[in-house]
Amino acid sequence: MKVRYAVLAVALAASSCAKRPDAIVPVDIPMAAYSNQSCQGLAQELVKEQATLSSLSKQQHDAATGDAMGVFLIGVPMSSTFGGDKEGQVAVSKGKVTAIESSLKAKGCK
Repeated sequence: MKVRYAVLAVALAASSCAKRPDAIVPVDIPMAAYSNQSCQGLAQELVKEQATLSSLSKQQHDAATGDAMGVFLIGVPMSSTFGGDKEGQVAVSKGKVTAIESSLKAKGCK
């Protein structure tokens, strides 16, 4: 009986671990959010958002690694438990990058 509880606890801990950044699906952000900007404005916004995404992805990668180590060592996903999981922010940033890139293509920007 105790073995079942231990297996259940480990399964729950492992399922609440932070995802790797490449496994996070972008949020669907409409291109219309960026349609009123010029090509230069879109290019600047893209550079800014790519930097944000890079920073968030690094934090998410660190959180996923921390969770894996925490589960392995003590059975608890430490980063997710203490707010290190940035999955939602990574998904939004990925969506923004996709929307900006689509808007650039639709406007014929180089």
